Amino acid sequence: MITEDQAAVVAFLSSPGAHGAEPVETIETHASIVFLSGRRAWKLKRAVRYDYLDFSTVERRRAMCEAELRINRRTAPSLYHRVVAITREAGGGLALGGAGTPVDWVIEMSRFDQDELLDRLAGRHALGLDLMRPLAAAVARLHAGAEPRHDHGGYAGMSWVVEGDDADFRVQPAGVFDAGTCRRVVTDSRAAIERHRGLLESRREAGLVRRCHGDLHLRNIVRLEGVPTLFDGVEFNDEIACIDVMYDLAFLLMDLWRRALPAHANAVLNGYLADTADIDALALLPLFLSCRAAVRAKTGAAAAALQADPSRQADQWQAAREYLAMAETLLRPPPARLVAIGGLSGCGKSTLAFALAPSLGAVPGAVAIRSDEVRKRLCGVGPLDRLGPDGYTDAVSARVYAEAIAQAARIVATGHSAVVDAVFARPEERAAVERAAQDAGVPFAGLWLEARLETLVERVEQRRADASDADAAIVRRQVAGELGPIGWHRINADADLAAVVIAARRTLHA
Repeated sequence: MITEDQAAVVAFLSSPGAHGAEPVETIETHASIVFLSGRRAWKLKRAVRYDYLDFSTVERRRAMCEAELRINRRTAPSLYHRVVAITREAGGGLALGGAGTPVDWVIEMSRFDQDELLDRLAGRHALGLDLMRPLAAAVARLHAGAEPRHDHGGYAGMSWVVEGDDADFRVQPAGVFDAGTCRRVVTDSRAAIERHRGLLESRREAGLVRRCHGDLHLRNIVRLEGVPTLFDGVEFNDEIACIDVMYDLAFLLMDLWRRALPAHANAVLNGYLADTADIDALALLPLFLSCRAAVRAKTGAAAAALQADPSRQADQWQAAREYLAMAETLLRPPPARLVAIGGLSGCGKSTLAFALAPSLGAVPGAVAIRSDEVRKRLCGVGPLDRLGPDGYTDAVSARVYAEAIAQAARIVATGHSAVVDAVFARPEERAAVERAAQDAGVPFAGLWLEARLETLVERVEQRRADASDADAAIVRRQVAGELGPIGWHRINADADLAAVVIAARRTLHA
């Protein structure tokens, strides 16, 4: 509800006179108004109080402006500058940062091109897949440096989310949502929380509930000078911001998946896990993703109820129903499976693994394990650093395969799928990964890529900035080696990628 009349402040900030005669544009939400002028943006918090947000007094708005500045400078220091008073001057007029009595407060920010927001890039099919790895790294950096909050999250935190959804679903007007779907989403979510109570609590106790972003969707990420930058994190409610780090990431994953960008969502998940190794959290991902979709369903319905345009209102109702349907589906993921992709260097194993991963298992697809990257980590070097002969001894290679297969076993044990990409030249290596699937009780599929020597050599010689150290000499040695009997599905990798992917998918779905 509105608690104070801010009409004079809004009129002042809307006037060019407040900004050196620069024209002013505004962006309005239920909680704030942003005034865009020249190279600056000024964010005013509305004088409102909701059950989850309190900006009701001038003092409270100042405190929340200072909190927003502090929280968002973690990820976007170039955007967030300072908190400035709107003052009443001696003559009775208002000033921006004047000497008079403060009557309200704003955050001074750098203005950016709205077309660089990731939701707009996605909307015009311009969100590059190559931006997903740095985006995942940005989220991982935020989480690594965020303050642990043992007093939030865990079992109680997720129960609060679901019980809030249940209460909001119950007060929706008749016909907005299917009552049976609402009941199933709430019931299944409660069951998942009970099933994972121990894991939720152990993660909270281990410090994996932190002061996160809290509202991590594409509209709150902007590409600045080519770099994905997170902004507009939640400062106004600790229940929303102090959450499990994977629940924070889940909003971004859900948003990408909802926008029919499965490869993007899968790339973010794989990038995030490469930086954090937070494999255990995968068991919670169906619950977390569903909760994010359910919250979007109810907030979308609330926004639709306020929409005056009948056509736009109908669109918003439909989107809310789709989010609710998505929430139900996400709670019932397909079973995990383990896929291994083998073949000599240059046959396209890694390329195929990342092409297949988004369509395998639970949303947003399988975790891809690349033996080349495992080798670099075990040897203590960066993924693009070259290793000498000491990095390729039989003993080191045995460790690499053992670690890659162990990672796959941990992943499928969470209910998520895994794709392991390695040469798998030795029969015992192929047998080990098959045995891991058998021990975990999940289906296994082995794909063996074959290509002519000329193709293999050409591909390795064209590689740039790649984790693999293989060159033409290594390829020729591999071709001359003894592979033993190969019982995996053979695929012709001389063909273009699209044909290889089609053949692989046909094999996996046979």
